[in-house]
Amino acid sequence: MRILLAEDDFVTRKVMTNFLGKYGECDVAVDGMEAVDAFMMALEEDSPYDLVCLDIMMPVMDGYQALVGIRNLEKERNIPKEKAAKVIMTTALNEEKNVKMAFELGCTVYSGKPIDQEKFEQVLKKFGLV
Repeated sequence: MRILLAEDDFVTRKVMTNFLGKYGECDVAVDGMEAVDAFMMALEEDSPYDLVCLDIMMPVMDGYQALVGIRNLEKERNIPKEKAAKVIMTTALNEEKNVKMAFELGCTVYSGKPIDQEKFEQVLKKFGLV
C-alpha cells in the first residue's frame, strides 16, 4: 500500500510514520500544499496513493484545502470513486461542523487525535487497505 501522511507536528509525524510504515511505503508532507504536490506527482508517475492521512490544522494550506485539491486532481484524471484514494482526516478538531465539512469535501474517515491505533487499524481493514 502506498501512503501519504500530511502532518505539521514533528512528534505526531514520527508516531504516525512508525505506525503506518508497517502497512506500506509512507511518504510525508509537512503542509497541505506539499501533500497536494506529492499526490499530483504520484498520479503523474502512475503510482497513486492508496491512503492519504491529512491533518486539518497545517500551515500554507490546511487539510480541507488539500482534500479539495486531491479530489480535484482525481476528477481531472477521471479516476472513478471506487479507485480514488481513501482519505482519513486526522485532527484535534472534533466539533460536528468540522466533521460534517470534511465529509462534504470528500473524506473517507474522520479520526480525532490522539489517534487510537487499534481503531485506526480497524478502519484500514474495513476499507480493504490491510
